[in-house]
Amino acid sequence: MLRLGLPVAAVVFGLDQLTKWWVLSVLEIAREPRPRVLPFLDIVLVWNPGISFGMLQSGSTLAPILLTAFAVVVVIALVVWMARARSVLLVVALGLAVGGALGNVVDRMRFGRVVDFLFVHLGPFDWWPVFNVADAAIVVGFVLIMLDGLFARRRQAI
Repeated sequence: MLRLGLPVAAVVFGLDQLTKWWVLSVLEIAREPRPRVLPFLDIVLVWNPGISFGMLQSGSTLAPILLTAFAVVVVIALVVWMARARSVLLVVALGLAVGGALGNVVDRMRFGRVVDFLFVHLGPFDWWPVFNVADAAIVVGFVLIMLDGLFARRRQAI
């Protein structure tokens, strides 16, 4: 199933890196008001030294190295799982997670932190962390992994 999962990972990785390049090189983020894409979505440049959605921010110089090493181990484990998976949904989900993790690993290796730029806000609910394509792919991937687990149990029960 690597024939399906690895291309999904490659597309996610490519979209993530392309959008980060666009934000850093093309878009003028510093201007005010910040670019509004939709009534509930702005583009805001945030440098995240932690993991997805700003978690585990320590400020330590060792943190990017440890987070990168951890992410590489997780990616290897997910690719092994992907190779053994039989469900298309699971393979796509793992591809999303792998592509997203690799996108953020590249940022940590290049910058020592991750480029985040998508800011979702709905009226007074503007507390959602700024994120990127990689973070979104990781979250969607893990939601699909959970759904696949639920469906797999249901298929086994029948």
